[in-house]
This record gives sequence, C-alpha cells and structure tokens, in this order.
Amino acid sequence: MKALLIRVGADCSSGRFNGPMNGMTREFVYIPIPESCDVHADLATPYALFDAALQCFGEVLPKHLVGRNTHLDPDFEHLTYGDQGQRAVQITSYLERGDLVVFYAGLRDLHPRAQLVYAIIGLYVIDDIIAARSVPKDRWHENAHTRRVLRPSSKNDVIIKGKKEVSGRLRSCLPIGSYRSSGDAPEKRPCYRVLPDLLRAWGGLDVSDGFIQRSARLPKFIDADKFYTWFNDQKVEFLEKNN
Repeated sequence: MKALLIRVGADCSSGRFNGPMNGMTREFVYIPIPESCDVHADLATPYALFDAALQCFGEVLPKHLVGRNTHLDPDFEHLTYGDQGQRAVQITSYLERGDLVVFYAGLRDLHPRAQLVYAIIGLYVIDDIIAARSVPKDRWHENAHTRRVLRPSSKNDVIIKGKKEVSGRLRSCLPIGSYRSSGDAPEKRPCYRVLPDLLRAWGGLDVSDGFIQRSARLPKFIDADKFYTWFNDQKVEFLEKNN
C-alpha cells in the first residue's frame, strides 16, 4: 500500500477563509477553494451550499465569497478528487487501486480559543484513477474538474474515485499539526509540521520533519500500512455529504 497526504480547502492563500471547527468536539465545516475557471451550465457549486453548515457554528461566509462558485474538490458526496499539472503527474505515477489519499485542511478552531488547526478531514481508499477527459457527460457533475470547461492545458487532469464505505469526509477531524521549529534544523523559522508523536505512529513522511504547509510536492507516507492501522484505530466515522 502507498499513500499521499493532500492539502485541500480554503485558507488564507486561496479564498482568504478557513472553515470553522469546534476544538472540543472536533466537528468542522469543509469550505472548498474558489472556482477560477468557467464551468458547464447548471453544474456550478455555489458557496451558498455551505450557508446552513456555517450557521450551525454561528458563522457566515465573508463578503468576498458571497455569490461566488466553489471548486468543490474533493467532492465527498461522490467520493471523487481531481488534480492537474505536476500534482496529477505525481498521483498517476505513484498511486494505484487500493492505495490511499489522505486529505487535510487548515481549520479555524473556535472553541475553547481561536487558533489555526491542521487536521485530517477525509480519506479515500482508491477504487480508480482516470483521465478527466474520459469521464462521460452524464457524470461531469461528480467532480470539480469535470464540471469545468476543460482547456487544452487540462489534458493531464485526473480524477480519483474512492471506494464506498471505506472512503469519505470525516464526521470529526483529526488534528495532526503544530506550529514549531524543525527538529532537523531548529535555527530555521517555525512552520506547521505534523506532531512528532504522530510521525512516529505513522512511520514518517518523506518531507523534512513533517512539513505540511502548502506545497506543489505531495508528501508520501513512508509506511502507508502503518499509517492506515493508526487511522483505523481512531474509530472514525464517515459522512455522506460535503459540508
């Protein structure tokens, strides 16, 4: 088994908004990044879809996202995830059926005190990886990359499909990161990294001391089987919806 760790969701660099979470219950709202491309008629996924979930946290969308469309990816309702460019190349050259993609996001903890939390929000056991251009029209609605009007530059866009029952969005997130200096280079500026005890429990990542700030390079789990054992030991529950 192999596995990649993939950062998703809106944050200060894409959308200028972090989905809220309750640090006591670990419940959260998944807020996707904004859509930057044209989409096919009637396939748009507006931010209004997330209004009700935000209201449960006493939150509302910031004004700059109101009326805009999301790039809803991963799409947990349909168990899909799409990617493009160099990240798509990394996915297709490394992963296959039965491997894992692990999704994490930067969430805004509201309780007991406001802070940024990096947490796993979903996981797919891969059922298939296909070219976005090969998806039939009657299934375009299942992923953000096929809801788009594909351009010539999108020739290598790929879609991952997760296996049912063992894939999806988590009911409660799993915090994994802290803002700390590197154990390998303590003189360098602190950044967000996976907690040291989790790195040991997972068998490690192939990035410097668990570095998980946004990067074009997707971190690989050194021992995916060990990570998946840890994940299943958390007794997580999957939801069949996006928010």
